[in-house]
Amino acid sequence: MSAEKNYNEHLLLQQIAQRDENAFKALFDLYKDRLFLYINGIIKSKEVSEEIVMDVFLKIWLGKEIVNQIENFDAFLFRVAYNKSIDFLRSAARDPKLRDLVWHEMQVAGGLNADEQVITREYENKLREAIGLLSPQRRLVYQMSREKGFSHNAIARQLQLSKHTVSNHIVESQRFIRAYLIRHLDIAVLCFSFLFGGF
Repeated sequence: MSAEKNYNEHLLLQQIAQRDENAFKALFDLYKDRLFLYINGIIKSKEVSEEIVMDVFLKIWLGKEIVNQIENFDAFLFRVAYNKSIDFLRSAARDPKLRDLVWHEMQVAGGLNADEQVITREYENKLREAIGLLSPQRRLVYQMSREKGFSHNAIARQLQLSKHTVSNHIVESQRFIRAYLIRHLDIAVLCFSFLFGGF
């Protein structure tokens, strides 16, 4: 970022902190196109990407009193955009109609086209890696639940654990696996995992 751009951006953030709506519009105009391209690269949906851009800037406006305290605004803005994009994909994974719509748009956009089998294989390989890194007992509980379809009560009885302990193992396993996939997967595969992984 050039010194002049950095200065202008800092000035805008100071003005926004003082509730200057014109400065907010100028900041929006400065970033909206880049932000849209970034989000659309993840979501593959023009309409949803436009909504997320607006949502990101709404967050900025709602936090306007402290926005000038952000040291690297560019990085902050795109991190917010990334988080909101992933949140959308997680929501889509829980909604069959939304999931199908997103999947269709990703295919139309060429995001997953003929490489679907490769993507599936990469996702499954990383999922197995993540499961393999769980502690022995946590891995056993997770596999009995997700791979063999045992209920929490059945697992608790067989392993002589409390139902609470079984639930905790599964929740912590899912949290670890999601974090592992986010760190190790390409974004297209990551989108696939949120939409169809079911881990």
